[in-house]
Amino acid sequence: MVGWNMTPQEVVDFFKDMGKTVLTFCGYSGIRYEDEQAMLQIARKVLAEYSPETTLINIGVTSVGIGAVYPLAKSMRFATAGIVTHLALLKPDGISESVDHVCFVTDTQWGGKLPGSQELSPTSKAMVACSDFLVGIGSGGGIGGDELRAGKALGKPVQFFPAEMNHEVAIRYAKSRGLPPPESFWGSDLDAFDG
Repeated sequence: MVGWNMTPQEVVDFFKDMGKTVLTFCGYSGIRYEDEQAMLQIARKVLAEYSPETTLINIGVTSVGIGAVYPLAKSMRFATAGIVTHLALLKPDGISESVDHVCFVTDTQWGGKLPGSQELSPTSKAMVACSDFLVGIGSGGGIGGDELRAGKALGKPVQFFPAEMNHEVAIRYAKSRGLPPPESFWGSDLDAFDG
């Protein structure tokens, strides 16, 4: 199933109609992980705590980074879904083939907070609203961090596992934007999710 130009409420209604607990994974996407296998081991342990019959796995539709959880979840018999901005249609090759249901949200950005505001963009608003449980593997800052903090503020269970971003990709990304190389490859605000 693919939903086009959806509002956050339409996404919430679609997820509710599936009648499953929604387990959402947040983490590095385009920057990827330094040790993807270690990230997948964490994801496997988390997934083992849930039933494929009653749980829907939700991520941001990417085929790389945290999106590597999609094929793992499918191999464990979970149904999968993804919520992403309609901007992803500009890069359709980046969408995982292991996503059963994709909800494209009308949004002017990729997610996170709206500029100069504490309010989440429509994509992140939908992501948090649909989630019963949120799991972050790396990316304490950025879009994933915004979503994890918003979920926690709403009283939703949040788990966070530190993980390093891919060093080479992170350095190249910073250089392409005229920024100095990262001082740390662990994301940021790691203590925001303690407890």
